[in-house]
Amino acid sequence: MSDTETVPSETSAPEESARPSKVERLENEGDIAADYLEELLDIADLDGDLDMDVEGDRALVSIVGADLSHLVGRDGEVLEALQELTRLAVYRETGERSRLMLDISGYRAGRRAALEQLAAEKVADVRSSGVSVHLEPMSPFERKVVHDAVAAAGLRSESEGADQRRHVVILPAEDGA
Repeated sequence: MSDTETVPSETSAPEESARPSKVERLENEGDIAADYLEELLDIADLDGDLDMDVEGDRALVSIVGADLSHLVGRDGEVLEALQELTRLAVYRETGERSRLMLDISGYRAGRRAALEQLAAEKVADVRSSGVSVHLEPMSPFERKVVHDAVAAAGLRSESEGADQRRHVVILPAEDGA
C-alpha cells in the first residue's frame, strides 16, 4: 500500500442536505427566467421592469412597463408562447420541468378576475337551472382559474374537448351532495 492510496471520505455530507429547499429552487427558477426575459427585452429594445415572486408551488415573473400589449398578443397568445420559451430556458439550466407563471402588464391578473366573475355568474345559472353549462375554449391557465372558482363555490367542473377546443363544463350539484 502506498501513502497516496485514496480512501472514501467519511466526512462527505449526504446529497440531500446539499439540495436546496423548494422555495430556493423556485427562486432560482425565477432568477433564470428573469435573466432570459431581460435578454429578450434587450434584444427587442423594449423597456420593462421584472418582478419575481414565489406563490405556492410555482415561480411568478411579471414584466411591467410602458405599452407591452404586443407581448401579450390577442387573447394572451404571445404571452403563452413567451411563457413556454421561458420555461424551456429554465429547463435548459436546471434539467427540471418548470411550472413558472409569466404575466405581462397585469394581463393574467386582470384575466383571472374576469374569469372568476364569469365562473360566479355561470355557477349561479347552473344552480338555478340544474343544467350543465359549457364555456368557450380556454387556455390551461384560464381553465384552472375557472375550475378553482367552481370548486370554491361548491360545484364540480371538468374539461372537455381537445387542443384549441378544450373548454370547461360546469356541472349541477349531485343529488345528496
